[in-house]
Amino acid sequence: MNSQVSIVKCKNYEPALVLQATKQAIELIGGISGFIRPKSKVLVKPNLLVAKEPEFGITTHPEVVRSVIKILKEIDCSVYLGDGPSVWGNQAENIDEVYEKTGMKLIARQEDIELVRFDKRRWRGKFPLTTWLDSCDYFVSIPKLKTHDLTILTGAVKNLFGLVSGTYKTELHKRYFAKEDFAKILVDIYAEAKPALSVVDGIVAMEGDGPGTSGKLRNLSLLLAGADGVALDSILALIMGLESDDILSTKEAAKRRLGQADINSISVLGERLEDAKAEPFLLPTTSIKKKLPRPVIELAKKLIKYYPRVEQDNCTRCAACIEICPNKAISMNNNRIVFDYSKCIACFCCQEACLSSAIKVKKSLLAKMVGL
Repeated sequence: MNSQVSIVKCKNYEPALVLQATKQAIELIGGISGFIRPKSKVLVKPNLLVAKEPEFGITTHPEVVRSVIKILKEIDCSVYLGDGPSVWGNQAENIDEVYEKTGMKLIARQEDIELVRFDKRRWRGKFPLTTWLDSCDYFVSIPKLKTHDLTILTGAVKNLFGLVSGTYKTELHKRYFAKEDFAKILVDIYAEAKPALSVVDGIVAMEGDGPGTSGKLRNLSLLLAGADGVALDSILALIMGLESDDILSTKEAAKRRLGQADINSISVLGERLEDAKAEPFLLPTTSIKKKLPRPVIELAKKLIKYYPRVEQDNCTRCAACIEICPNKAISMNNNRIVFDYSKCIACFCCQEACLSSAIKVKKSLLAKMVGL
């Protein structure tokens, strides 16, 4: 049986429009009761990367979150809203600021639901995940469509990294810093905590050096929904101008038969995929996909390197990059951020955490020579 993915147009975040589009997206794939039992307890997890307001386009927009909550309340569900931001240091410690600035605190108050912290964990093989997965009957994920310097795409599968207990994200980045290995750990998490339903916020997407302040916003005007996160990410890749197996986590998940990556095995409902496709997304600087012929990519990725660097004029000396670095490769010297590249594993966690768009990409000499 084919996996189903719905695509619905939604031109902006006006509340009535978002609610209508979200309902339509879920109805197209069978309706909310086809995924969530009425009167159950449901954990709703958006993507709340950092403490930035919705207009920055870094986090799941609160109106999409509100719409999912309203739909769940229509079948008398008890809803719990939360995330473990994919940052460490000050941001992870001050989850109240993240909830406040991203609009989640206001949504929780207005919709009379509980805003929760992922401060308790249970070990599940290689990683600890929030115990709210145990406390709730169902889990609904609401990712934001963005590019990502490490994974190219952050969507349905990548959003689950926020279920990992705060500081242990650092350890996973350190242990699995190679892109292929990190993709596998993301799929391990997806296999352990597959959502009952995912609703993707693609109304305003992000391209370029996402997923944080260095990315560029793009009005895509789309909402997507589905129970198969692998199929969703496959469709997102196609919309971006990529192939599904360009995304390592999608390729790995399909290999493990955790979902469908073959477009011929995915039923697209609502908008036609051809109509939803945009001009190809601007990819992260670190990505060599689409820049080189496929036969030379394997050789090139061994020789071409990218590292983070600091634009000192933009830097506010907040030290978030120092606190987030899993390999302790960043320090402050004479009031300037300094990288020890002998320790740097090029995970770009520092760029992800930077609130002032001060972390950029440093290219190896070969990358510069071939124009990448």
